[in-house]
Amino acid sequence: MGRMTTSPEPQAIAERVLCGLVNGLAQQIADHLRERAVTLGLTAAQATALREMTGPMTMRELAERMSCEPSNATFIVDKLEKQALIERRAHPTDRRAKQLVLTPEGNALRERLLELLVQDSPLAGLTTQQQRALQDLLEQAIIRS
Repeated sequence: MGRMTTSPEPQAIAERVLCGLVNGLAQQIADHLRERAVTLGLTAAQATALREMTGPMTMRELAERMSCEPSNATFIVDKLEKQALIERRAHPTDRRAKQLVLTPEGNALRERLLELLVQDSPLAGLTTQQQRALQDLLEQAIIRS
């Protein structure tokens, strides 16, 4: 007689449900960002760039934080530079690189954006402890893959 094998069906269903929830949350977060960006006269990509500008950084660093190609980040930064929100400066230690720095106007707009993003955030229904637990679980899942 052949060995009894356990069906992968229950685990596959659980994974499908979990993937649907993660994708649904990601979509809600993206929609929330887009809606807030529009109120500030920004595209979602420009808002993402401003959100990720936590300090001076290279184009490559910004692109990595935005999960996009450096050429896409360059296009976005060009627009933000035309709006006098970001400046390109000589990198302090690498002569070949430029460093992106928020202007005072860019910094003020970023602060306003961050205020808007935390209002009615899709994650606002979770306590700080629950948000940390979710972050830990997602980091574990991402690191394992």
